[in-house]
Amino acid sequence: MALAEELGQDDVNAVQVLSGLLAEAEQRKQVTRFERDVLVRLLSESLPDGWPSVMDDQARFAVGKALGRWIGYTPEAHQERSERVVAALLATPPPPGWRPLGPDDELLRTLLPDEEV
Repeated sequence: MALAEELGQDDVNAVQVLSGLLAEAEQRKQVTRFERDVLVRLLSESLPDGWPSVMDDQARFAVGKALGRWIGYTPEAHQERSERVVAALLATPPPPGWRPLGPDDELLRTLLPDEEV
């Protein structure tokens, strides 16, 4: 992700950065907030104009890329919950143009409410 690129490709990669952030979130018992934060970042990268108004092939690919990467970065213990979030977003899409600006986005907090994890 952007921080890994800024730090340098040879020194660190996105997985290493996220692993460190996850460890910190686990210590602070804020894993759910961490998961929302990662989802916000990935949606921002893949959908810079927000949630698509029309789900054509290009939009479907961008949404799938963001959500698939998010599940890949989600801790294994939370995979099932993440898959439910993805299913909910696809079954009942957010309004066109929706762009969560941070982990405290109302829709994301509804899908992934804070809990001590």
